[in-house]
Amino acid sequence: MTNDGDGSGYVHDPDRPDAEADDRDPPTDPRTTRAYVEGASSAESFGRRGWALVGALFVAFVLVPGIILYLPYAGGAIRSLGLTYRDAYLVLPLVPALVLAALAVWTAVGNR
Repeated sequence: MTNDGDGSGYVHDPDRPDAEADDRDPPTDPRTTRAYVEGASSAESFGRRGWALVGALFVAFVLVPGIILYLPYAGGAIRSLGLTYRDAYLVLPLVPALVLAALAVWTAVGNR
């Protein structure tokens, strides 16, 4: 950064390297997240919330799509619940979406 001297403000000179970059001290510890807390084991840093998220993602991306693929063969079970095929196709993806939303709120409130 340079100043043209007449008080008009900032003037960018791309040919001149950033002079202020040499004056700054390098950061003493570049690790800024809680995942890098010294002395914390990997299971302790991942925690209950992490495993709940893994479980919810497994249900949302593996289990529910598998159930949706099985729906045409499960007509009797769907009718016994009082649902139509359309209802089942709408409700099945909605359940993990609500679970993921509740998990997000739980995590956000717990990490205050």
